Amino acid sequence: MPIELTEDQVLDTLQHGAIEEKGLLPYSSNHSFLIVVEHNELALPAVYKPQRGEAPLWDFEWGTLCKRETAAYDISRALGWGVVPPTVLREGSRGLGSVQFFVDHDGEAHYFTAAEDARFVEAFRRLALFDFVINNADRKSGHCLIGHDGRVWGIDHGICFHSEFKLRTVIWEFSCEPIEETHLVDLTSLQRALETKGGSLWRRIAALVSAPELAAMRKRIEHLLRTRIYPAPSVHRRNYPWPPI
Repeated sequence: MPIELTEDQVLDTLQHGAIEEKGLLPYSSNHSFLIVVEHNELALPAVYKPQRGEAPLWDFEWGTLCKRETAAYDISRALGWGVVPPTVLREGSRGLGSVQFFVDHDGEAHYFTAAEDARFVEAFRRLALFDFVINNADRKSGHCLIGHDGRVWGIDHGICFHSEFKLRTVIWEFSCEPIEETHLVDLTSLQRALETKGGSLWRRIAALVSAPELAAMRKRIEHLLRTRIYPAPSVHRRNYPWPPI
């Protein structure tokens, strides 16, 4: 995000600004548009994924992918990890959809090129835990952006939060290692926030995913807090996305 802007200012602009489409992004499974959102003298680049542009999937209810994108940001923000760019759900030029701040990033960098760089290890460790929490079924290497600000960002969270375990990711390097105490504290805070039925976070997430999906996420958080180790791939299932990049 621009250094001079707060996260709340970005969210306010994305939620209430006027949308100007710049073009359809290539190579996307679902319709994704590069847009500029203007509000209160701010003009921010963003990616707009309209609900009606979603391709049908056999295991995810049609029309929910944009909601899952938004829920992923809400969980990231609740954890305080900042791994997902600011994202809102709103009516846009093509109907309801997710609008996510466009991260200025190195187009040649991704997880496979940056995994061994010591500057990014802690961010990738958080992302590995985050993907387990949200049950990310598609963490490709290219879904890890290395921003020009030096931050690691995760994008494309449309197929997350399923009630059945579907974690598919390229980030398995930390499997069975102890989870850092600071991360356990954050996960405990998230657990408490999601246990408070009617609380602000519970209401936001409950409006975006189904009750069984919310319950399954709470069980995954409980699992991390009980085992206190990074998740490991299962020998009985497909653990990697395809294609991996």
